[in-house]
Amino acid sequence: MEKAILNLKEKSLLSIQKLSQIPASILAEYIRPAGYYNLKVKRLKNLINFIVDRYNGDIKTLFSLDTDTIREELLTVKGIGLETADSIVLYGAGRPIFVVDTYTHRILTRHGLIEEEAGYNDLQSFFMDNLSHDVDLFKEYHALIVKTGKDFCRREPRCSECPLDSLYKVKHD
Repeated sequence: MEKAILNLKEKSLLSIQKLSQIPASILAEYIRPAGYYNLKVKRLKNLINFIVDRYNGDIKTLFSLDTDTIREELLTVKGIGLETADSIVLYGAGRPIFVVDTYTHRILTRHGLIEEEAGYNDLQSFFMDNLSHDVDLFKEYHALIVKTGKDFCRREPRCSECPLDSLYKVKHD
């Protein structure tokens, strides 16, 4: 994702107005390093068009709304789900909301902290109810969960190397 953003920055395309004018095929090439670029470009264009149509291209107007309203608005955009909406709210709007992903579910269930059947809202509530609502804290937790998930808590876990190994309640071999 960082390389894709860097590509856009190098081309001076980090504005809604400029992104709205660039053809999807060209935008797809710039965001290729993010993976699934053909799907992501459609979703990104949907989001850009939404901001242009609904907020006259001014994302600051969207971000000036209360947190729940920002989230609800984003969820009306085709292709924007809970994780993406919450990522935009946390990282874009700078609002305290916990982002849940596959790694979050995997780590919490393997440690016996939440049931396997737990949904997105259950996982999010686990953090929102137990942590201070601090944007930087939520960003740090999310980054550490992603790193732990990628490096250790994979589909085939590397538990013995994991920094959370001593906290395991449920062992998986």
